[in-house]
This record gives sequence, structure tokens and C-alpha cells, in this order.
Amino acid sequence: MARESIGERELALVRHIADRGSLSVAEAVDEFGASHGLARSTVLTMMERLRTKGYLSRRMARGVYRYRACASSAELLKDAVHRFVERSLDGSVSPFLAYLSEAPDLSDDERQELERIVARLDAAQRKDG
Repeated sequence: MARESIGERELALVRHIADRGSLSVAEAVDEFGASHGLARSTVLTMMERLRTKGYLSRRMARGVYRYRACASSAELLKDAVHRFVERSLDGSVSPFLAYLSEAPDLSDDERQELERIVARLDAAQRKDG
């Protein structure tokens, strides 16, 4: 996904839309804007910027534009982590792994998911090597 980067609030909005399938501006204002203290004009501006950046698409349905995310919420998070690693950690995952190794609040499910990831990496390395 080689799109223009987005901020935290934009990421939260596009994930909100992705999790719901599609939303009108009014629905986004009611569901997302109200809980984040955002005016209708701000939500509309954000949605249009996200559309311009390639994160949202829209189509007319019954006289109202419906906005849909161009990627799933999981894909959006994966892209955000990738950008963070590339920009903030100079492409190295080692600092991120060091953080995870000391994170006291990892759930059992998160630990199991990390173990599955490591097992997949090991299997891929054995296959390639």
C-alpha cells in the first residue's frame, strides 16, 4: 500500500469506517465525530482528505455519498506499523521486538500470536535456506 501517510485521528476514522463497511458523512459524524468532539465540517474534511489520499472511496446511494475504506482495518494497522518501523526505527524491527519482550501487559492471546508469527518465520527461513 503506497499511499500518502495519515495521522492518528485519520487512521482512527478510516478504521472506524472499515469496521462498519460503509458510512455516510452523517453516520460518521454521529458515530465517530460525536465521541471525538469533532464538528460535522471536520469529519467531512477528514473523509474527503482520506478519499484524496486513496484510503476511502465513495459512491452515491439514494442521494447520499457512502464512504468505504479501500483496505481492511487489519491492513491499515499493518501499514501504519510498517511506516512507523521505516520512519521511526530506520527500518529495524529490533527496537520494536525489545519493547515487546519487556511489555508487561501482553495478553495470553497476544503471546500466542507472537509465537505463531515466530513459527511462521522459522518455517519460511527453513524453506528458503
